[in-house]
Amino acid sequence: MRPKTLDHVAYWLSDRDAVAGFVTAHLGMHVIERTDRFTLVGSDARHGKLTLFAAEGPRERGALLHVALRVSDLETALAQLPRDVEIDRPRTGEAYVDLAEGVRLGLVEAETAIEYDLDHVALLSADPSATAAEYTSLGFARAAPGPSGRPRVEVGGAYVEFEQGDAGSPERPLLNHVAVLVDSAEEHIEEADELGIEIDDVVDAPNTYAVFLRGPEAVRIEYVEHKPTFSLT
Repeated sequence: MRPKTLDHVAYWLSDRDAVAGFVTAHLGMHVIERTDRFTLVGSDARHGKLTLFAAEGPRERGALLHVALRVSDLETALAQLPRDVEIDRPRTGEAYVDLAEGVRLGLVEAETAIEYDLDHVALLSADPSATAAEYTSLGFARAAPGPSGRPRVEVGGAYVEFEQGDAGSPERPLLNHVAVLVDSAEEHIEEADELGIEIDDVVDAPNTYAVFLRGPEAVRIEYVEHKPTFSLT
């Protein structure tokens, strides 16, 4: 397992346009692609993105706590938010806002080549340390705890961190999947077979080829390969 970067985080949403509207108006993103099934948003198609899949509501939070974006100047980024939005600032250099359907997005101040790239995803886990160890078998690298103090793993400079808690077994989860970019999805299919890791799905799309594996806490992890035809902006 050799993921290169954290490519995107995908949600199930009953009103994807509401979330897409907020992030494009206030969080430096644009609509990269929109189909009948999903809306893909990001500040750069070749960096961290959010995929908003259309689904029936209401959605349940399940394993997903929040997704945080990286900015070089937090105060400048906060100035782009609506004046009436409630901002949670648990630590220096971090701020979080709650959107529709339980979507919680964060801003983290750190050095970054691309504004509003993915900084980290926070997930609930019954045993955060054990879950972090399991993710290393899926190609994520061990990492020291960040400002929150939570156990975490790293991929391409971004993180997945784990908070103590019960993700439950929601029938309509908010989180669709977490995706990492790889050179070859086919190699990861072969590796999953060898390791006995459950393959949830394989998707051959016009611009990508991907395998979905079932990770700890039933979180789906996508290993996505960009085809030579990948030309989204």
